[in-house]
Amino acid sequence: MNLNSVGIICEYNPFHNGHIYHIEKVKELFPDATIILCLNGYFLERGEISILNKEMKTKIALEYGVDIVIELPFLYGTQSADHFSDAAILLLHSLGVTHLVFGSETNDISYLENLAKKQLEEGFSLSFSTLNYPARLNQALGEENIISPNDLLGISYIKTILKYHYPISYTLIARTSGYHDTTSCSSIISASNIRFKLKKKENVLSYLPLLSYHSIQTIDYSKFFSLLQAKILTDSHLDEYLDVTEGLHHKLKKEILQAKNYEDFLNALKSKRYTYNRIQRMLLHVLLGVLKKDASTPITYVRILGFNEKGQKYLNQNRKKFLLPTTISFSSKIYHYELLASFFYDFFTNDHSMSFEKRNQPIVISSSESNQK
Repeated sequence: MNLNSVGIICEYNPFHNGHIYHIEKVKELFPDATIILCLNGYFLERGEISILNKEMKTKIALEYGVDIVIELPFLYGTQSADHFSDAAILLLHSLGVTHLVFGSETNDISYLENLAKKQLEEGFSLSFSTLNYPARLNQALGEENIISPNDLLGISYIKTILKYHYPISYTLIARTSGYHDTTSCSSIISASNIRFKLKKKENVLSYLPLLSYHSIQTIDYSKFFSLLQAKILTDSHLDEYLDVTEGLHHKLKKEILQAKNYEDFLNALKSKRYTYNRIQRMLLHVLLGVLKKDASTPITYVRILGFNEKGQKYLNQNRKKFLLPTTISFSSKIYHYELLASFFYDFFTNDHSMSFEKRNQPIVISSSESNQK
């Protein structure tokens, strides 16, 4: 396949001015291409609960210029960077994507490419130590400074493309704010900065479009913690769940009795070896009962979440060339976990996402509805 399409991979937690900038830059770089977004939904790569639901993310993305939105399944969207990347790139490749555009703190494609190639060299391995994964990776790569979260993802994207010999080129867009920045007040700030300001009850209206602002969900982490307590205290097979390794199931049962809330529990589990992200992913997988044996479930379909007129034309003209079908396999583990994720998401947010999943109808908008700035 050699179709004129550009892929982007996003979580939109929440969709903000920086994402608008990203889409506009993609249009500048590839003015005639169809933009295909691979979108993570209710729960995110760092194990967090999304403050926008999947339906609204899809609608907002389409209104701001994305042509087709496809689903990154929960089962892969809540795994570590390499698994996250493998699934997202496979899905985009299956629809004929020829270019990938992603944000980068360093904005140095040669640097990221070299780090990706190092990891693909024969004999490359991470040392066994008490350090967490990012620190061990930096150590193995000979890097003095910790690689930023978005650059880590970018390296994984490049590594996936090189490893599987996908005919996809990649382009960087310089990020205008760092992931860890929580102080900036410019018009474009990171999603983590917006979430930080929301937590402090600060006004964030100037940092994101109105539709995104009014779609932000309130998440009840007390419900999350209560369910997690019940699960950990009553389940005798915790070691069967994804990311529960090396006796961690014993520590879970011990610390859950002492913790007063979810944040307290996270802090009790945090160590030099396990980052907050790793722990959050593990706890999410425990709560939803994601089994280790299901973690590598093959992706057998691409779910289309929405499209505009341009996207519909692309789908109609090229569907027979796609490497995977665009109809859901309702008997698959991937769909099972997606439905489960929506059920729990509704419980924590009082949302109606499960009805969106069961309805299984792509969101369609006309060109006149699209906000092409």
